[in-house]
Amino acid sequence: MRIDEFTEVQVMLSILGLIDISMVMNLLVIVIIGGYSIFTSRIDFDEQEDRPHWIDHLDADRLKVKLATSLASISGVHLLKTFIDIHSETETGSYEDLKFEITIHLVFIISALILAWIARILDPSNKINGMAENGYTTPK
Repeated sequence: MRIDEFTEVQVMLSILGLIDISMVMNLLVIVIIGGYSIFTSRIDFDEQEDRPHWIDHLDADRLKVKLATSLASISGVHLLKTFIDIHSETETGSYEDLKFEITIHLVFIISALILAWIARILDPSNKINGMAENGYTTPK
């Protein structure tokens, strides 16, 4: 098939497929680097400019939150692909499949929010939601 024969929907689905693959690869990088630096040993990034900044403050709770939000984002891209191509999806399947996809996406979002909330509660350095560290004071 030649490129000038693609429809708008096919082009958008192809671009979303590339975005989806990129997000999955970023998820793998987060898991590999984060898991190694947390559970095995620290990676020495001191002299390098292009080191990931998120690795300085990474612990197991933050890694879980990053993974959950990444999964919710990937699920959102997949759901967007389904909505763009809704006509062919409903011809091959039913609206039940779409309901299941929406439900799974909502479960990913809710679980990410719950993990972030729990990590925030259990963080001992979080004084009044981190306000004291940022120069904010409580009203008198």
